[in-house]
Amino acid sequence: MRYLIKLSYDGTKFKGFQRQKEYKSVQGTLEKVLSDYFNEKIIIKGSGRTDAKVHALNQGAHFEIAKRINKKDIKNINKLLNKEININNYKLVKDDFHARYNVIKKTYKYKVYCGKDKRKEGYYYQINYKLDIKKMQEAAQIYLGTHDFHNFVSGYRDNYITTIFKAKVKKKKDTIEFTFTGIGFYRYMVRHLVGALIDIGRNKVEKNVIREMLNNPKVNKELSVAPPEGLYLIDIKYKF
Repeated sequence: MRYLIKLSYDGTKFKGFQRQKEYKSVQGTLEKVLSDYFNEKIIIKGSGRTDAKVHALNQGAHFEIAKRINKKDIKNINKLLNKEININNYKLVKDDFHARYNVIKKTYKYKVYCGKDKRKEGYYYQINYKLDIKKMQEAAQIYLGTHDFHNFVSGYRDNYITTIFKAKVKKKKDTIEFTFTGIGFYRYMVRHLVGALIDIGRNKVEKNVIREMLNNPKVNKELSVAPPEGLYLIDIKYKF
């Protein structure tokens, strides 16, 4: 039987989602706990990889198991995960369901704190300069639609094209939140998108630079990349 699970985790506790021999990862930790609990080798397939220090509120993953699981199993497993990871819910799915390939959209949020607060370390990108919120809000709308995001992705890929449905910038007191919903996001892509908006908010570049970088993948313009702290995978929607 194949199960889809939605899980949350504190990215400060792990070196990313992907299983690693040398370091503690979300995938590796989850596989060990599940395998020990069910006395069966469990392999986790995630909806994608989050990097070290990146958090999740509803990451998707699937695994196969011989027995049917229940709420009591999930409750017991969450205790063993010791609050570093939490399985929010589970669902029995068809055998051909895949946590990565059945995704129809993802939502990420990036949090910035304007000031310095030790309690927010690891969970916010903390800055000590002012940002022009209106300029960033206007520039964020340029990301909407289907584009070649080559200039906003780290590393090589065969294809950099994806679609963003929503791009919002909202300020509340000393916190700024950037929210993006799209079909898919590539390596460091959200951090590139946020970094570019912050450069615009600091008046380092004009918003037309974003349009140029989307229209011409060969534009040689390097903008800031926001650090992993402050990035949250909020939710994933699937087709079943």
